[in-house]
Amino acid sequence: MKVLVFGSINIDLVFSVDHIVVPGETISSSALVKSAGGKGANQAAALAKAGMQVYMAGKIGQDGQFILTLLESYGVDTGRVLQYDGASGQALIQLDKNKQNSIILFSGGNGAITPEEIAPAMAGFSSGDMIVLQNEIVYLKEIMECAKKQGLRICLNPSPFNSKITELPLDIADIFFINEIEGAALAELPPGTPLDEVLEKLVARFPNAEIILTAGKDGAYYGYKDIRKKSDIVDVPVVDTVGAGDAFTGYFIAAREKQLPVDQALEAACKAAAITVSRKGALESIPHYREVGVY
Repeated sequence: MKVLVFGSINIDLVFSVDHIVVPGETISSSALVKSAGGKGANQAAALAKAGMQVYMAGKIGQDGQFILTLLESYGVDTGRVLQYDGASGQALIQLDKNKQNSIILFSGGNGAITPEEIAPAMAGFSSGDMIVLQNEIVYLKEIMECAKKQGLRICLNPSPFNSKITELPLDIADIFFINEIEGAALAELPPGTPLDEVLEKLVARFPNAEIILTAGKDGAYYGYKDIRKKSDIVDVPVVDTVGAGDAFTGYFIAAREKQLPVDQALEAACKAAAITVSRKGALESIPHYREVGVY
C-alpha cells in the first residue's frame, strides 16, 4: 500500500512562555525555536519513520524549502509538493511552563492550493492505496471526492474542528482520527461527555468507518462495528505536546498495515506519541520505528 498525505506544511515558531497569553496582556518569551511542522508534514514524517512508503502533496513558498529537505531525509517523496511566490504556512505556538500549547495558524501555501492541482497530486494512486487528510488545507471536499473516485481509502483527521467539517462528505471516509474535544463536537454531544458514549455515537453515525478516539492521559479508544478496544498511555515526562497526535496517527496506520491487531496498533501508537512528547519539536521529535520497538 502506498500512502499519500495531502496536507499542511508549516513553519513552526515556538515561543516558550510562563503561561498562555490572555487578551490585553503582553508577556516575554524565554526562547524562540523555528522548526518544521504542519499536521500534514508531521503525519507524513510519522508514517515514513514508522516504515511506510509515503508521498507528500501540498504547497509551500520558497521559505519552506528546508521542510522538504527534512521530509526527504526521512524517506518521504515530496515530488507532489508545489512551490509558489508567497509564504509557506505558519504556526505561532505558545508553549507554557506546563508544556501545554496554544496555536495560531496562517494558511500561506496551505490556502493557495487550487482545484486544478488536486487530480495531478493523486496521479499514480489507485484502489488499495490510502490518502491521509487533515483540516488545514483548502478544497478538502474536492480532494475527498477525487480520492473516492480513484478507489483510495480515506483517512481523515478533522483537525482543527470548525464549520468546514460539517460541509465535508464525511460518510465516504474510511478512518477517523479524532481527539476527545473534536469527537464530542462531531458526535453533537456536549464537551465532557464520557468518552465511551462519544465513541458509541460516532460508530453509530459512521457505521462503515473505523473510529480512533485519542484522549490524552485517558489513552486511546477504537470502535468499528462491534469491535471496541482501548489502550492506556505510556507515562513519560512531558517536554512538548506538539506533534503527539500526528505521531499516533502515523504509527497506528503503519502498525495496521503491518498486520498488527488493533490492540497492538494502539499500543504502538501510544508509545510513539509518548516518545514524541518527551522531546522538543514536531517532525524531529517523532521516533523511528526501531525506537518504538513494536515491530
